[in-house]
Amino acid sequence: MYRKLMILLALFIGLLVFQQTALAQDVPTGQHTDSVWQVSYWNNKTLGGNPIVQTAESNIDWDWGTGGPNGLPADGFSARWAKYIDVTGGTYRFSATADDGIRVYVDGNRIINEWSDHPAQNFIADVTLSSGHHEVVVEYYENGGFALAQFSWGPKPNDIVNWRGEYFLNRTLTGPPILVRDDANINFNWGYGVVAHGMSDDNFSARWTRTVNFPAGNYRFTTTGDDGVRLWVNGHLLIDKWFDQSASTYSDVIHLSGDVPIKMEYYEHGGLAVAQLSWTLDNGNPPPPPSGSVVIDNSSPGFVTGGTASSWRSSTVGYNSGMIWTYNNDYARGNYNWARWYPSLAAGRYEVFVFIPSQNATTTAARYWVSHRDGFTLKIVNQLAYSDQWVSLGTYWFRGSSSDYVSLSDVTGEKYLSRIVGFDAVKWESR
Repeated sequence: MYRKLMILLALFIGLLVFQQTALAQDVPTGQHTDSVWQVSYWNNKTLGGNPIVQTAESNIDWDWGTGGPNGLPADGFSARWAKYIDVTGGTYRFSATADDGIRVYVDGNRIINEWSDHPAQNFIADVTLSSGHHEVVVEYYENGGFALAQFSWGPKPNDIVNWRGEYFLNRTLTGPPILVRDDANINFNWGYGVVAHGMSDDNFSARWTRTVNFPAGNYRFTTTGDDGVRLWVNGHLLIDKWFDQSASTYSDVIHLSGDVPIKMEYYEHGGLAVAQLSWTLDNGNPPPPPSGSVVIDNSSPGFVTGGTASSWRSSTVGYNSGMIWTYNNDYARGNYNWARWYPSLAAGRYEVFVFIPSQNATTTAARYWVSHRDGFTLKIVNQLAYSDQWVSLGTYWFRGSSSDYVSLSDVTGEKYLSRIVGFDAVKWESR
């Protein structure tokens, strides 16, 4: 009997030792009840294999200098801290300072990713969290030289002074952003690499917004995108290139004055990733039309007007620094204003363009009639959507006679005298 009891006792003690050994080999993870960080240290830079040290720490605030944690080498070590935080719903700022690599995860989403050798640098990510518990994991490695790892978090201060950058884990800018931060510039060339602060290298999107004060003048905005990009300036969709493409640059000019809201949206599908925006003052004339085209400006002999003369206004903007405009009619009232552009064409096939100036063109329903060999075609143009741009009305066969023309009136169907109809240049390009 005594022998059997001793055997059972030995088996029981062995089982306890085995369980404790197994637990010691597990990497600690954050628990909902923890007020401290569960920490593991490795004697390699890859967090690989079994940790050498497992402990608990109240803060991540280490400046080891040229040394390292107790029991580890001064160089070539790594660490992982894990903890649950309990928050009320809102946006929180996570701040990590490291020499060398560091990365931060919230609920499994990587929000800071600076996994490379570098001197002490601070990295910030703003994340919107729901009320309740959220797991935070901080990973770090030290290669050589000085060693430093510091981390903190708290409610996001209202201190975005540059671009408000919102980043999404999809190509459609849908759902809450996974990351919100203050971007000094929109000048990103990520290549094939992972985007800083937690975004993946493919299948993501971003939106940047800010308000800028502009002295009165014409400004040329330039975007470069790989893949899709679109840009709103003062409510105008100035650049719209929302499709997969290699790095491509687009620019356009708009007249601005005072505080102007700017919004740029971007998505990356696959491959290289580039998102850039800049602008410069551009008070020069719009570029001339391609050679071989026929242009009738509002000052050309082929331009005629009708209606109430006192209703016409002129301006020194637009093609060749000149255009005329008038307020709109809601229907064809007596003596409404109209204009026609008569080109001198050889018979043939032409694409027709109208020039929309950056000012004095706010109607969303400019009704252009194209008279061509096969009849009349109505094209409605939202002038408000363009700024110093040529807009195509389509391609047609023309007779090569005085019956070829484009006409436009001030009748738009919009609320009476609520919009401005701009009358500028028209061109015909041989096709």
